[in-house]
Amino acid sequence: MTPRVWATITLVVLIVAAAAVALLRVPWAAAPAPRADQLAALDTLPHDAVAQGRAFHAALRPGTYLSLALGLVIALVLGLTPAGSWIVEQAGRPFGGHWLARALLGGFAVTLVGEVVALPLAAWRQSILRRYGLSTQGWGGWTVDLLKGYAVGAVIGAIVLVGFFTITHFAPRWWWAWGAAGAAALAILLSFVFPVLVEPVFNKFTPMPEGEQRTRLMQLAARDGVPVRDVLVADASRRTRAVNAYVSGLGPTRRIVVYDTLLEKAPPAEVESVVAHELGHAKDGDVLTGTLLGALGAAAAVCALYLLGSWSALLRLARVESIAEPRAIALLLAIAAVAGLFAGPLQSLVSRRVEARADQHALNLTRDPSEFEAMQGRLSLVNLGDPDPNPVEQFLFGSHPTAVERMAAARAWARAHP
Repeated sequence: MTPRVWATITLVVLIVAAAAVALLRVPWAAAPAPRADQLAALDTLPHDAVAQGRAFHAALRPGTYLSLALGLVIALVLGLTPAGSWIVEQAGRPFGGHWLARALLGGFAVTLVGEVVALPLAAWRQSILRRYGLSTQGWGGWTVDLLKGYAVGAVIGAIVLVGFFTITHFAPRWWWAWGAAGAAALAILLSFVFPVLVEPVFNKFTPMPEGEQRTRLMQLAARDGVPVRDVLVADASRRTRAVNAYVSGLGPTRRIVVYDTLLEKAPPAEVESVVAHELGHAKDGDVLTGTLLGALGAAAAVCALYLLGSWSALLRLARVESIAEPRAIALLLAIAAVAGLFAGPLQSLVSRRVEARADQHALNLTRDPSEFEAMQGRLSLVNLGDPDPNPVEQFLFGSHPTAVERMAAARAWARAHP
């Protein structure tokens, strides 16, 4: 069989495998709490705070949609015209047009165009966060974090670009197979190294001091049967007033991380409620599920790119001879941007289902629905969330159940466990 036939078979197998993982490990049967409970929960929240959260999101909305539209337009203009291949060509010219220089410098140059165009919108968003008091950063601190993000993205991007085009250069017929394996391996590797290498770039993590709070959190994890290495406090207050906690890492890198803002603004029982939710992700292997889906999706994407490479009309638009050459970087980014439009709502749906299961886990572990409901209300109000957002936006972007859905779920649990 030809490489194209093998690539088609592999793509089908990967899609089926991803569907099987999603079917078996994502709780699709979960249903939101009754709408009457949601409205009753909404009425318990301070109306002025709810109005402020909605005003905050209304202020962010134009920039959010404009940023999405602008990013898509830039990607399509660079990818479906000769502009992108020309930029890559110019970036590699000082090095004699070497394929590695085109791959690395060309990729950075094409990405830089999009980042520069989007920079004013990012600054606009930061100005809104400061106006509403959610951000505690000055413009200097914001700029430093922005540059850190660029640096982390550049390192990961360099690994991807050099790895991908090295494979396409030395294995021109079977690059899709090696590339799919490499993409899957990178997705798995990032799940292990992100907590210990990337997270510390943006936050300082210190062990929670010995005391009742730490003891109770460690006992909570032990009672849940989830081994964690430590409880860390993140200095989130240096940039935000938002509250949060999470369990990150796999195996030996797993740890409970609590924002210092959460410790400051929430009583211990509510902190336990948030941590219990996060332990649910570890208990049900949600990080592993995400890693598996990410690895299978990345491998499938490489196979799909190989098959798209025979679409001559697409190559003519970009003025490239092959989708596997560095001059096609902009075209690859354009395809990724379009694919992201369709994948985004599906990823949000999966995330909402998983988060709803973690909520139920927290309720079962703490058996304290009143504290859970109080914490969900606090999370929404302190983080300036809209507790009952527009259903369309929730479908498109909502990574968690709405605040009123989560509060209503606590009421439903309480009725089922008198």
